[in-house]
Amino acid sequence: MQKTEHVQVIENQWITMRDGCKLAARIWLPESAGHKPVPAILEYIPYRKSDSTAQRDSQIHGFFARNGYACIRADLRGSGDSEGILRDEYLQDELDDGLEILRWIAAQKWSNGKVGMMGISWGGFNALQIAALQPPELKAIITVCSSDDRFADDVHYMGGCLLTDKLSWASTMFSYNSSPPDPDVVKDKWKDMWLDRLEGSGLWIKKWLKHQRRNHYWKHASVCEDYSAVQIPVYAVGGWADGYSNTIFKLLYNLESPVKGLVGPWEHKYPHMGELGHGMDFLGECLRWWDKWLKGKETGIMDEPRLQAWMQDSVSPLLRESPGRWIQEDTWPSPRIEHVEYNFDLYGLHRETKVDEAAKKPMKIQSPLSVGLFGGKWCSYNHSMDLPWDQRQEDGGALTFETTPLERRTDVLGKPEVVLEVSSSKPQAMVAVRLSDIAEDGRGTRVTFGLLNLTHRDSHEFPEELEPDKKYIVKVPMNYLAQSFPAGHRIRLSVSTSYWPLAWPSPEAARLTVHPENSKLILPVRDSSQAEHDILPFDCPPPLEGIETRELREKRKEWTVLHNLHNNLIKVNVINNEPIIYLEYNDTAMQRDVQEIYSHYSNNYDSVRGEVISTRSFERNKRKLSATTRTIMTSTASHFKILATLDAYDGEVRIFSKSWDESIPRDMI
Repeated sequence: MQKTEHVQVIENQWITMRDGCKLAARIWLPESAGHKPVPAILEYIPYRKSDSTAQRDSQIHGFFARNGYACIRADLRGSGDSEGILRDEYLQDELDDGLEILRWIAAQKWSNGKVGMMGISWGGFNALQIAALQPPELKAIITVCSSDDRFADDVHYMGGCLLTDKLSWASTMFSYNSSPPDPDVVKDKWKDMWLDRLEGSGLWIKKWLKHQRRNHYWKHASVCEDYSAVQIPVYAVGGWADGYSNTIFKLLYNLESPVKGLVGPWEHKYPHMGELGHGMDFLGECLRWWDKWLKGKETGIMDEPRLQAWMQDSVSPLLRESPGRWIQEDTWPSPRIEHVEYNFDLYGLHRETKVDEAAKKPMKIQSPLSVGLFGGKWCSYNHSMDLPWDQRQEDGGALTFETTPLERRTDVLGKPEVVLEVSSSKPQAMVAVRLSDIAEDGRGTRVTFGLLNLTHRDSHEFPEELEPDKKYIVKVPMNYLAQSFPAGHRIRLSVSTSYWPLAWPSPEAARLTVHPENSKLILPVRDSSQAEHDILPFDCPPPLEGIETRELREKRKEWTVLHNLHNNLIKVNVINNEPIIYLEYNDTAMQRDVQEIYSHYSNNYDSVRGEVISTRSFERNKRKLSATTRTIMTSTASHFKILATLDAYDGEVRIFSKSWDESIPRDMI
C-alpha cells in the first residue's frame, strides 16, 4: 500500500568533490526523514536538473519521497548546474564522483546509509557501472534502457558496423554540452562556466571514431568484462522498440546476484512514459523493489517470475501500435524454448535437411544503398516516425528466404541467429539480416535484425580482412525479440550488403555470394501450449504530481524520404522539434530543435553524408541564451571526415564560435 508523506524540496544542494569541484543536486526529503533517517535513491545524469528533466524528476522523485525515500537527482560534472567540464561518457572521473556522492548521501543526518541508484539510458549505464565498483552504500539498482557492453551493444557499433545513431547521439551531447548553467543557481560565475564548457568539452564523435575496434576505451565501464563484480540486486528494464533490450537477457543469464528482467513494448523511455501503449504502474513496481531491498519489506517481488515480457502480436507496419500479451519465465534461458533450425535453398526456408541439388546453387547479392531507407532508427525515441516501415520497400535489394504459410501460431522468444556460408568480392564487406512477419496480404513487418562487419567475423578486437572469393562460415546474431507469428503468415529472412542510413556502409561496394548448403536460420521457438491466460501483472499508472508546465509551441515531427530522379539524390530528412515548454517554478521557457539529414548520390559510396543541426535555448525575463551545433560526417574509402561548428548566443550577440575539420582513418569499418 502506497502512503503519502509531505515532502520538502531542496532546489539546489552543492556536493563538493575531492578536487573541490561542486556538483549540483536537487533533493526531495519525506517528512519522516526529519525524525528518523530513511533510505535514499540517486539518479545521476547530465540532462540538466533545472530545466530539461525538471518536470519528469519532480514526478518520479516526488513519488518516491512521498513513500518514505530521500531522493537525489544530481547533474554530472560539467553538465546542468554542476561545475567542471564534461569531456566524454562514463569516464573514471564520473564514476569516482558517483562514489563520492554515495558517501555524501550516507553521511547525511536524514540518511540511514542505504542507497539505491536508478536511471534510464545514461543513468542506467552508470548505475550498473558504479554497482560493479562495489561501494558499500549501494544496496540495489534499477537500470532502464542500458547496456553491459559499450562496444558491441551500444549506440556506437553493432556487429562491428558503425551505427549512424553514433552521429545523432554525438550531436545530442554536443548540444547539451554547449548549453549554459542556470544563472539563478550558479550566480555571477555562470558566463565563465559556460565559456569553459564551450571551449573545453570537445568534439566527442572525433574521440569515438578514433576507436573502431573493441579496445581498452570500450572495455572500460563495460560490466560484461566481469559480471561477477556486480554483487547487488539488479532490476533490468527495457522496451522492444528501444535499442537496448538485449542487456536484460544477458544480465539474467550472467549475474549471480538477485536479478529481475522486464521488457515491454516501449521505446527509449521510462515504461510509464512510453507512447506505445500498455502503460503500467512502473513507479509502483519500482517502489516494491526499493521496499524489498532498501527497507527489508517482503513485497513478494522476488517470488514472482524472473522475466516478464510483452509477447508482441502481428501488426501492420503502417500502424504505430503494439498489440500482444504478457508472458513470464521463471528462469533464463527458459526450458520452454527450442532452437529450431531452418535451412536455406533457392526457394526459401524449410525444416527438411534433404534438398534438391539444383536448390543449392550459390546466390549473389550486391545491394543498392537505398536498402535501409525504411529501416527507421537503431533506437526509437519517437514511435510515430522512427520505427521500420513496410519491408516490401526494402526487399527488392536483398536476398529473401521465406517459409511456407505457418500451420499454427509460432511464438519466438530470445535471440535468433543466422549462420551464413559466404564469400566476398572485396576484402571488406558487411551483411545485414532482417527477420519479418509476412501477412497474408504480403505486407512485411520487421521484427528484429542483425548486422555484421565481415572483417569482425571472429573478433571485434582483432578484425581481419577477407580473402576475396574465399568461403567463410559466419554467425550473425539478431536482437532479442518476443514475437508471435500467426497461422497463415510466413517468416521471411532478408540478407543485404548495406543498410543505410541505419549503419554506415563499407568502404566500397562488395558483392557477396551466399552458399545455401551450409547456411541456416536458428529461431528460439517458445512452447506456448501452457500459455498464460490473461496475465495482468501490473496496475495501470496513477496520475503523477509534478511541477506545472505549459506548451508555448506545438512540437513538429517529420520523417521524409526523397528520391530526386533528375540527379539521383536520395535523402532522408528528419525534423524533430520539441514543443517550447514553459516551467512555472523558475519562469523558464526551453526549446530544442533538431534536423537530421542522411543522403547519397547514384549509389556512390563516397557520396554518403550525414548531417545534424541542433539548437537549444533557454529564456527568462526576456533574456535568451542559446547554442546551435552542426555536425557533418562523410567518408572516403580510407577516411571518415567530420566538419562541425558551434555558435553560442547571449540574446542576439554571438559570444562564442568554433569550427572543426577532422579526418580519421578507417580501421576496417
